[in-house]
Amino acid sequence: MASARRSSPHFDILLAGGGLSAGLVALALARHRPDVSVAIVEEGPSFGGNHTWSSFESDQSAEGQALAERVVAHRWRGYEVRFPGHRRHVDAVYQSATSERLNAAMREILPAGACFTGCRVAEMAPDGIVLQDGRRLSAGAVLDARGQRATGALDLGFQKFVGLELELEAPHGLSGPVIMDATVDQEDGYRFLYTLPFSPTTALVEDTYYADGPVLDRAAVADRVHAYARAQGWRVKRIIRDEDGVLPIAIGGDIRAHLGHAPDGIAPIGMAAALFHPVTGYSFPDAVRLALKVAALPDLSGAAIDRAVRAHAIKTWEDRGFYRLLNTMLFRAAAPHERRQVLERFYRLDARLVARFYAGHSNWKDKARILMGKPPIPVHRAVRAIMKG
Repeated sequence: MASARRSSPHFDILLAGGGLSAGLVALALARHRPDVSVAIVEEGPSFGGNHTWSSFESDQSAEGQALAERVVAHRWRGYEVRFPGHRRHVDAVYQSATSERLNAAMREILPAGACFTGCRVAEMAPDGIVLQDGRRLSAGAVLDARGQRATGALDLGFQKFVGLELELEAPHGLSGPVIMDATVDQEDGYRFLYTLPFSPTTALVEDTYYADGPVLDRAAVADRVHAYARAQGWRVKRIIRDEDGVLPIAIGGDIRAHLGHAPDGIAPIGMAAALFHPVTGYSFPDAVRLALKVAALPDLSGAAIDRAVRAHAIKTWEDRGFYRLLNTMLFRAAAPHERRQVLERFYRLDARLVARFYAGHSNWKDKARILMGKPPIPVHRAVRAIMKG
């Protein structure tokens, strides 16, 4: 690509993929390094796709929360969990970012000539990208943010869901999110409903499964969302939008081998670097942390960013072995119908412990507390699953 560099648009940093991780990197650079030129190539018609990314305010540092503000569309004080034998309200700030806010933020900070939406990547190299229509874009650094990919190096379970944003004929009566309603019938693993009330008469309702396989029967799961709405006494006026996904849940694997599938000199970021919470699947906090890390690098060459991102991904993976241990017990030792008992027990623990867990900052006392007491699955099965893993 070097021969095309003079006649091609040139940027300091070029991002392939215009989703959450790429958007937050661009926002962090605009905030902390406004002298750096950034462009994004996105296959879809807009940045961000069709997603809702949720997190707790406590997941972030003050600097991270300041960055997140640009894309957070909804915030609530407190959330609820529901299980057959336990129902609880937790006083914590929960928030959701949306694709619409991310797209709007990108349009504000990037010049029109740096927004390549509706464009597919044909070739990628450390010094630029060739688009499918033949155009060449050159760059000092190229980052790959095109999402998760199967490399065979990671052992994964799956969190899969279908969500419908509903407008109701009457108020739903919720004061905050219900992040787990596991009182529903258990199918295909651990099943729960997740509800975010956006206004008195609108809510995003997701039917979610912690399952062994990635197959998602979208139509059947959407029907279950409607059945859940009826069970709550809600009458649906219309469906505003829908979304679905199959997210990885990390059980084990070789992170270095996984990252080795990415070409040298091109930093894999976001889900491509396995930057998500192993148990919850949440990717928003990790995307914020990585964006701030990239923006703080003294050297923004492609090689330097690639080295820093891979080192960060490896350290993050290695620091989270405890969470993968829990997933090993959840997916390998607990039968699908037993997984609800594991989560119900967890949500009886101290709210501060739960907050640290979601943030990925569990201390040794937290870990001991999670493991101690009468386990919801037989000890011999848990030990056998751990040893096999």
